[in-house]
Amino acid sequence: MNAPAPRPLLSLDEALERLVAGASKQALTQTEQVSTFEALGRVLAEDVRSTIDVPPADNTSMDGYALRAADVPSAGAVLPVSQRIPAGVVGAPLQPGTAARIFTGAQVPAGADAVVMQEQCVTVVGGLVRVDAVPESGQWIRRRGEDIAAGATVLNRGARLNAQALGLAASVGRASLTVVRRPRVALFSTGDELAMPGDTLKPGAIYNSNRFTLRGVLQAAGCDVQDLGIVPDRLDATRAALREAALRNDLIVTSGGVSVGEEDHLRPAMLAEGRLDLWQIAMKPGKPLAFGAVRRPADAGGGEALFIGLPGNPVSSWVTCLLAVMPVLRALQGMPAAAPHAIAVRADFDWPKPDRRREFLRVRFNAEGGVELFPNQSSGVLTSAVWADGLVDNPSGQAIHRGDTVRFLSLAELTSR
Repeated sequence: MNAPAPRPLLSLDEALERLVAGASKQALTQTEQVSTFEALGRVLAEDVRSTIDVPPADNTSMDGYALRAADVPSAGAVLPVSQRIPAGVVGAPLQPGTAARIFTGAQVPAGADAVVMQEQCVTVVGGLVRVDAVPESGQWIRRRGEDIAAGATVLNRGARLNAQALGLAASVGRASLTVVRRPRVALFSTGDELAMPGDTLKPGAIYNSNRFTLRGVLQAAGCDVQDLGIVPDRLDATRAALREAALRNDLIVTSGGVSVGEEDHLRPAMLAEGRLDLWQIAMKPGKPLAFGAVRRPADAGGGEALFIGLPGNPVSSWVTCLLAVMPVLRALQGMPAAAPHAIAVRADFDWPKPDRRREFLRVRFNAEGGVELFPNQSSGVLTSAVWADGLVDNPSGQAIHRGDTVRFLSLAELTSR
């Protein structure tokens, strides 16, 4: 009898489409109110609309003198200074033929239609000012509502709040914001060969770097992480870890054990505790990827926790987490799907023997503005991940010659999505 033909490799784009579709069906619905001070990195659960104009009144963008442009028909006009208006003070209406000393951010008095910067003015004895430049109506005045009009939507539901978004929310007076609750993610590694830093490294053992790398990626993405540590290579232990992880978490992420070897127990454990689709992805590094869900018992609320099993090699698990887990976290929080933004850069290296899979090569910028390649692209060389600024997204089978234009994905963006 002939052996069954191997399943074709799944493209990364098709895998992401399935992952995001599955996660979208279980998007989080619970929200909470948080102080705008504490909302950095959170995802908005509702639009933010302004109830005010910003700025709320015409104000000056310069220190200088507020006046009527018609009162200065030529340079050298001399006007009496009728008042002084610092920021936070509302001046009196400006009388014709006078000027008001005014400071940046102060409200422009009624009747004034221009501000002349102080460098173009000279004070004169007797409370007078000489204006040495002919002003244009409207100059150096920031108009009421020129940034934001009352009723405008300033931030959209599904946006991840960065520092400037918090400033924008504050500028329209929002002291608190309604956000999606943080995703709860369980994390564990499988493998009897794994040891923790600080332990004596026995023959055949390696330190568990994936636990630190993946936990860091998930925490930076705003997740509440339940770290279940290292699970022994036993079916009963793996099943128990999956059951514990599913109790209070939305997503379970594991590293290692997603192949089909005798010591890879995740597949039978998942089939016993839930459902699993084991994929071979046409990407390098990161070929094996598992996706499914683990059932929760009825007394724990029922339903299921999503599951993503990452490969065990350090760079493979890291790259796959950035490219596959991050989009799932976006979908869980109701964020719109968004592919990483690729920029065109010059390759200052040769890559003459491409793989048949889509490759993600670790590179960094050089002083000449091109990108250079880390010399060892093995999936076990974690030093490349620290050295790199980003990844070159190289299509399957495509050789790269020095001077070619390539697609660059910034690690700063991949880790902040």
